[in-house]
Amino acid sequence: MRFFFLILLLCISGVAVAQLPKVAGGQLIRHENFSSRFVTPRHVDVWLPENYSPNKKYTVLYMHDGQMLFDSTLTWNKQEWMADETAASLIQNKKVKPFIIVGIWNGGAIRHSEYFPQKAFEKLPKHQQDSLYQTFRNNGAGLFAAHVQSDNYLKFLVEELKPFIDKNYSTYKDAKHTFIAGSSMGGLISMYAVCEYPDVFGGAACLSTHWPGVFTLDKNPIPAVFYSYLNERLPKPAKNKFYFDYGTATLDALYPGLQKQVDEILTRKGYTKKLWITKAFPGEEHSERAWQKRLYLPFTFLLN
Repeated sequence: MRFFFLILLLCISGVAVAQLPKVAGGQLIRHENFSSRFVTPRHVDVWLPENYSPNKKYTVLYMHDGQMLFDSTLTWNKQEWMADETAASLIQNKKVKPFIIVGIWNGGAIRHSEYFPQKAFEKLPKHQQDSLYQTFRNNGAGLFAAHVQSDNYLKFLVEELKPFIDKNYSTYKDAKHTFIAGSSMGGLISMYAVCEYPDVFGGAACLSTHWPGVFTLDKNPIPAVFYSYLNERLPKPAKNKFYFDYGTATLDALYPGLQKQVDEILTRKGYTKKLWITKAFPGEEHSERAWQKRLYLPFTFLLN
């Protein structure tokens, strides 16, 4: 009974209670309800590789949707990225050097608002912005639960979370050893992070990148503003790396033509296979089950 009332008290006080994921190899450390001046508090899960030592330096990979990365028994759809298994296997087989994963939980209902690239959104005329704020999902919930605030989300990563990680863990602090990854809207915010902070993030893995921004291509002005943004803000092809991919089933069926246009921009900007790859996976759907099967590819591309 005492435990029940403790849980109730924590929930009433606004402190989220969540079970710690079980990981295959390595160690997971949770920083609960990480506070921020820029975003709502959320958990941050840090995966450390086997035999982590403060006497060594490690590359860091920041990953969005942190609650979906490690343990399918705790996720809403009973799927996971298997980020720990993939990382441990690559390290054990000497495909990459040992690295740290920082899993940042999303903001729940405001996920779309935090992950939608803000400077691209602001290229839309105000009437189109207002229309998008009135867009609803199939379940009746608003697509955006708040105004687009991805610039603040990136400030949280760059000005608060990264300094905390660098202070409390043995990391390389430079962009050459700092990467960011996500899928769907997480792919968009990963791309945006590198474009906005190319001296902080050395590369992005963008799986099933949600270029439509909404759930239809019909009379959709959003992809065009993403192309315009990339034409203006894509870093010069020198040190930053980009991994893109897509399937062709379920929501991913919207992506092939849009990704082709992005690929054309990267080509015009001078990106070659050393700094950028795009991979297609015919028949693969929009799910953690699909992403876990190919996660070794962006891990290897960015971290090798």
